[in-house]
Amino acid sequence: MIKRFSLSTIFFSICFFSFAQSFQRLEKQFAVSSVLSQYYYGFALYDLNSSQVVFGKNQHHHFTPASNTKVFTLYESLTHLGDSLVGIEYIERGDSLYFWGTGDPTFLHPELNTQKVFDFLKNSNKTLVYVPQETQEPTYREGWSIEDYDFYYQPEVSAFPIYGNVVHFELNRGSVQIRPIYFRERIEWAPSSKATRISRSLRRNKYKISGKMSNNYQTDKPFIYSDSLFVKLLADTLQREVNLTTAPKPVDVKQLNSASTREVLREMMLPSDNFLAEHLQMSVAYQLFDSFHTKDFRMKMQKEYDDILPDKIQLRDASGLSIYNKITPASMVELLQRIYKANKNEEEVLELFPAGGIEGTLKGVYPLDQNKPFVWAKTGTIHAVHAQSGFIKTKKGKMYAFSFLNNNYLGSSIPVRNEMVRIMTFIHDNF
Repeated sequence: MIKRFSLSTIFFSICFFSFAQSFQRLEKQFAVSSVLSQYYYGFALYDLNSSQVVFGKNQHHHFTPASNTKVFTLYESLTHLGDSLVGIEYIERGDSLYFWGTGDPTFLHPELNTQKVFDFLKNSNKTLVYVPQETQEPTYREGWSIEDYDFYYQPEVSAFPIYGNVVHFELNRGSVQIRPIYFRERIEWAPSSKATRISRSLRRNKYKISGKMSNNYQTDKPFIYSDSLFVKLLADTLQREVNLTTAPKPVDVKQLNSASTREVLREMMLPSDNFLAEHLQMSVAYQLFDSFHTKDFRMKMQKEYDDILPDKIQLRDASGLSIYNKITPASMVELLQRIYKANKNEEEVLELFPAGGIEGTLKGVYPLDQNKPFVWAKTGTIHAVHAQSGFIKTKKGKMYAFSFLNNNYLGSSIPVRNEMVRIMTFIHDNF
């Protein structure tokens, strides 16, 4: 008996064989890697057309994700926040304007051009009265490193941030520019022949500038936040008196919106801004609970993630600074596909991620394909952790979500990054 095969069956068989061969070649790229064999890694590749993981290595194992945590914050913000952030809540009583913080991080933030709240307070003819609110968690999240207290990437978290909760220093031609100017009287000088260094005391807002007065030197240093300090900084900035009081918040407060939510999300994702990530989560919690119950919000999201993700995860902050965060590559690509498919406009999704070779934390990292990027991904780096998770478009026009997580390597992250680039470029060229 002679079996007859249709042309469609033969075509499908050829395509399937070719596809399987490609994955065998990809398997070989991992197997021959002298870099990946030195540490613990996981990888998942998710076909956005067929809605399934098509290739994986340790994809259900748990890893510390570093700033890949911000992809979860992105999902939470897109799901729960509106088109713009609520900048303040306020109410007018007699000749006074009482106002409350909402966790919005944009007030006088140097990278976000929004003046709505500033102009509103500046131009009010009422007596300004700030009313602080308690937060469920302290200024640092669980699992943050105390040794990093004076590094720019770990500012304190607060109900009403100002200037990004950092002091900005610029040294040029022997002069020092400081923002906010309030901190100028809290600086100690220690000239020497060593390289320029600016540090802050552990428990006080006292700063020390040591070494040479280098030109074009810039840095940011967190300040220790308090409600009384906030009022002083605000009064100096507005050039008018601001009072501080305690009072219950009335139910009939009004809201004033500030910046575009997408603008803030993009600024969080591209340079990987930890401060924005934590305060976006505070803003979400505030919108849901009318209070800064960020831990309760993470518990709520934990239940949702348990339902929608293939593996259980653990998140203790919004930025990825916590070493207690644990995710799997399979769960990450599932979340990425949900972000991708929730928005019908592919370009709007991709613009929220650094474009490989062009911008953000992937600027200069990937080659371009006919002057266009082919990878859009969130990076993540802390000690012994380097990761990328996002989207890749192949030469054949296929779109995949991917997650590449690397833990417990020694030394520089550069070899790890270069190996990820090599493998992702292979996927782009061959799939």
